Amino acid sequence: MSNDPLHEERLRRWRLILGGGKADGTGMALQGIDLGMDEAMSALYDGGQDGEGKDRRGGMGDSMPNVSRWLGDIREYFPKSVVQVMQQDAIERIGLRQMLAEPDILETIEPDVHMVATLLSLSSVIPQKTKATARVLVKKLVEQLMKKLENPMREAIRGALNRASRTKNPRHHDINWNRTVITNLKHYQPQYKTVIPEVMIGYGRRRSQLRDVIICIDQSGSMATSVVYSSIFGAVMASIPALKTHLVVFDTSVVDLTHELHDPVEIMFGTQLGGGTNIEKALGYCQQLIMRPEHTIVILISDLYEGGDRDMMLQRVGQIVNSGVQMVALLALNDDGAPSFDRRIAAELATLDVPAFAVTPDLFPELMATALNRRDIALWAAKNDIQVARGEEE
Repeated sequence: MSNDPLHEERLRRWRLILGGGKADGTGMALQGIDLGMDEAMSALYDGGQDGEGKDRRGGMGDSMPNVSRWLGDIREYFPKSVVQVMQQDAIERIGLRQMLAEPDILETIEPDVHMVATLLSLSSVIPQKTKATARVLVKKLVEQLMKKLENPMREAIRGALNRASRTKNPRHHDINWNRTVITNLKHYQPQYKTVIPEVMIGYGRRRSQLRDVIICIDQSGSMATSVVYSSIFGAVMASIPALKTHLVVFDTSVVDLTHELHDPVEIMFGTQLGGGTNIEKALGYCQQLIMRPEHTIVILISDLYEGGDRDMMLQRVGQIVNSGVQMVALLALNDDGAPSFDRRIAAELATLDVPAFAVTPDLFPELMATALNRRDIALWAAKNDIQVARGEEE
């Protein structure tokens, strides 16, 4: 093979075009980003017959989780104009257009999180006449998830807020007499046949909001399923009067979807999955929302791959934490485990007392209860066998 750089570049381009089959003739081995690009294109366009005459098809039909991951990959490797063409081709390859165009098929479909994540990722290229059908599927899944997740979330948060509002110096009308008597039984005075309450137990009068919660969601492709679950949980928390909940989504721009928290479907279609990532800019916006630091929880949901100023991003985190805010970084909120994430940033967050880990939807209510009571989140994670990222290879 020639050492001429121009010749090498031509071979590389032909290798990417021809796909690496036995007949491509380049003898070129791909590495790094080129290999990732080749695998992404093979998943969509590999077809026809291989060198042995066997039918060879791409991997788009394997499963919706594969498609969801693939949609994230192509945004990383290709410019926006190319991504749109590939997305249009993907709609045909996975049969999505037919699925959305046939009401009879639609009625038989049980949507799952990965299917909805795929629909949301492709929302910008789904034909306008079938978008209404896509919304039907998304709404169907939202209703299923609300039935499953709403009550556990409400119970966990209400229990945490009740404990948070408990006081040993209650006003007369707020005294919990049963608990007060039980607590003071050791002070029973036989001669008076009564208990002398040295400690009064009660519940303080609640303010309009006991806690402020800011959910800040990365819209990159790998976070698609996390966006689905975050929308559900955000809507539940927004319906609890004792919480003031904000929902912020970001890529290289920041969008506040708090006004849509009454409708998770609108939240999901308000996101624009894909594109770049500027965590620092998003955290800067979240800082403006923090009015009561010691009563505020910030949940950053991101794979931590910062496309902006990494040092400034960490400086923002430090400012937020030092102000008294409790902060946690969720690498994923789904049942699939943590995606690839920036381990160096995770290590830096650990030094700032911001634990970074993936959490499943069934454990998220308990996580929020732990945060609302300002207990040690890293300790909670350890008790639940959740591996907190430390930055090193694990």
